[in-house]
Amino acid sequence: MNIFDQYLDKIKKILLDLSKSEKLILPDNLNGVTVEIPPSKFDSDISTNVAMILSKINKKSPVDLAKILVESIKKKDQFIEHISIVKPGFINIKFKPVFWTNFIEDIIKNSKSFGINLKEKKKNYLLEFVSANPTGPLHVGHCRGAILGDVISNVLLFNKHKVTKEYYVNDYGNQIINFTKSVYFRMREISYDEPFPLDNEDLYPGDYLIDFAKNIINSNKEIDLQDFDNISDKLIALSIEEALKLIKKNLNSLGIKHDNFISEKQLVVNQEVEKAIKLLQKNNFVYKGKIKAPASEDSDKWIEREQLLFKSTDFGDDKDRALQKSDGAWTYFASDVAYHKNKLDRKFDYLINILGADHAGYIKRISSSVDALSNTKGKLICKVSQLVKLIKDKKPFKMSKRKGDYITVDDLINEVGKDATRFIMLNRSSDVELDFDFDNVIEKSKDNSLYYVQYCYARIASVFRHLGKDLKSDLKIDKYDFLYSNDEIVIFKKLSEWPKCIDIATNKLEPHRIPIYLYELASLFHSYWNLGKENPEKRFINEEKKITNDKLIFLKAISNVIKSGMSIVGVSVPEKM
Repeated sequence: MNIFDQYLDKIKKILLDLSKSEKLILPDNLNGVTVEIPPSKFDSDISTNVAMILSKINKKSPVDLAKILVESIKKKDQFIEHISIVKPGFINIKFKPVFWTNFIEDIIKNSKSFGINLKEKKKNYLLEFVSANPTGPLHVGHCRGAILGDVISNVLLFNKHKVTKEYYVNDYGNQIINFTKSVYFRMREISYDEPFPLDNEDLYPGDYLIDFAKNIINSNKEIDLQDFDNISDKLIALSIEEALKLIKKNLNSLGIKHDNFISEKQLVVNQEVEKAIKLLQKNNFVYKGKIKAPASEDSDKWIEREQLLFKSTDFGDDKDRALQKSDGAWTYFASDVAYHKNKLDRKFDYLINILGADHAGYIKRISSSVDALSNTKGKLICKVSQLVKLIKDKKPFKMSKRKGDYITVDDLINEVGKDATRFIMLNRSSDVELDFDFDNVIEKSKDNSLYYVQYCYARIASVFRHLGKDLKSDLKIDKYDFLYSNDEIVIFKKLSEWPKCIDIATNKLEPHRIPIYLYELASLFHSYWNLGKENPEKRFINEEKKITNDKLIFLKAISNVIKSGMSIVGVSVPEKM
């Protein structure tokens, strides 16, 4: 039951009735009318802006119009206890306790669908995330974006959309040659006791390459290491394979599994870049021209030359973008254009890209290419995952440097675990930097949001366990004739916000709202639990070592939402802590 949608529909029906009786003038649509959560200072359950939206067209002040609407709303609803008008014209509604009894019955009987928007049209999404260069292990810089993409996928899937999770493998170009040469020199180091050329800045120095080299040598005994050029094609494939094995292992330790891995090299080999460029040329979005020196370059040293350029300025970009290098090879951008044409050809409703903070400047050019290729605006949605700062003892924290000069995903998980990594990475909106404080993560207190939510579920499970009941089983209650107190209704009001939380997280692709909501719900529950220390009526297990049905339903409803939310975030709900 989404009480906000329910009352929005009721209010719109009242407006239509008033319009038919010529008591009200309506605009062409009622899209601006909302039903929301009122500020906590008001003793109300829901609030609507309808009077302010319709005041101008009806030539009345919002307050005067609200007075007319209040009378009609009161007549149409038996569950309303009180309606108030708050300047500049909000209508605030408070429900009778019986409303919340009906609400709790509905969400218990429909527990599997509670929170899902069953009315909206379901879409088909392609979500590309991580897509780290296949040259080594994932590090903390990739971790936040990986979790963001995975939980956005989970939110969309929870809301019954179709989602394909994809990883774009950048296995083409000079960086891959340098990476493979690094593996080659590690192989020679192992086979011939030859020193690795650490003075070569183009090579990758990480010790993880030793493992790659050993694995390739062990499975390819016949490989001849005398000349790199003779084995480069085979060694590139083997090195990429090793890198992807490690990346998939890192992702698996985070609880992440992609549906597809798309190879950039394969796009080039299949001439998909040429096909994409030809389509852009056909639609007059490509021309030969010269690019001025970027702001970061010395204009005196910059050599202007004629290049094949994409007209990204036609779509609001600050300059047109090169599609070919001086040697005639395709630019990374050209390959990316081909990849996005490949995405478009697969007929998804929306394409979502999760980008790292260092790729934020790339959004406009790739969005421009998608608009040009599809002739549709808004088909591509880009989300930026900002930086993570690791904090321990109130200062920046450095861990193992075995993998190079960065902290790996495995380092982080070994330190705090998968659950903490996933939950804390979602504690703030992805577009702001995040402080990951190790001291808070290991605390068993309210300051550790993961612990506080898991402890809420464990406390509920302890009540069921004490009574010999299974928390996972469905409840069968014949009569819902309970009368809940204000202390309990406060929590029911929070439960009523769950569908709205899911809607916003889905429509705005903001999954951080879910752990924040869960923490707020858990905080209310712990406060209620503590009331039982002084007030026996608030205790869940009475003196006869039994639990009343109203308390059983109360606990079950909370646990269902906690479990549902934690499943979306991808973390566990232990029954004992």
